[in-house]
Amino acid sequence: MGTITKLLESLLSGLSLGSIYALIALGYTMVYGIAKMLNFAHGDIIMAGAFSIIVFTATCGLPPIVAILLGIVFCMLLGVTVEFLAYRPLRKASPLAVLITAIGVSYLLQNVAQLLFGTSDTEFPISVGNSALALGSVSVKYSVLLTVAVTGAIMIILTLFISKSRTGKAMRAVSEDKDAAELMGINVNRTISVTFAIGSALAAVAGLFYGMAYHYVGATTGAMPGIKAFVAAVFGGIGSIPGAMLGGILLGIIEKLAQTYISTELSDAIVFGVLILVLIVKPTGLLGKKISEKV
Repeated sequence: MGTITKLLESLLSGLSLGSIYALIALGYTMVYGIAKMLNFAHGDIIMAGAFSIIVFTATCGLPPIVAILLGIVFCMLLGVTVEFLAYRPLRKASPLAVLITAIGVSYLLQNVAQLLFGTSDTEFPISVGNSALALGSVSVKYSVLLTVAVTGAIMIILTLFISKSRTGKAMRAVSEDKDAAELMGINVNRTISVTFAIGSALAAVAGLFYGMAYHYVGATTGAMPGIKAFVAAVFGGIGSIPGAMLGGILLGIIEKLAQTYISTELSDAIVFGVLILVLIVKPTGLLGKKISEKV
């Protein structure tokens, strides 16, 4: 009985962690799917979102719900600003130039956070407590249920938005061919800015749940979760919204199972090893589609 309980607890912990990865991966996959670029500064938007919530609650004394909404708005503005200043001038540049710029933006955000908040971790002020729902011999924390529910709801809303709304259709057109979309009257720059705003809002939500789960936030908080979320996006099929969700959940479960049954120190290596195996078998990821190019 103890073995089953241990397994279920690991799966639930993995589900919670995977939901955070999924939120971040959704931002990655949206930006790549539409703008065809990898925003490696995306993980640091998570950190910025968490710190903005801390400032709005602890410093400004605002209610948590107001602080969370303002944190989301702050991250949206930050994402749009980064796109406008750093990425838009490189729209026609080589992928390598964009990648180097993204890494530079990442280090810039980390260093600004260190200057403002110091190098020590800061306590996150919002928590749902340790209360849990008892399911037989297993206790499920309400924070886990909240994280999974919110992530699932966001994925559904995002999928409907992309497929049904006018802006979503414009995003899909830009994803297919920017020049053709522009000829059809679509404002490509505005569409990509909206994509960055949505991705950054998701990063802010991920920052909230990360802070609630780990209770402390630092200047480099978003670095490793950002990398793992990128792995999750590739794992599920980068460019696919359901793929990002699936990849994030599976990655979180694999990581927690590895920590429980193999080794905490080796869990990251196992996660990246699984990614390599998946890409060897299916290079486009689990839900990725093979794209044939006309010559």
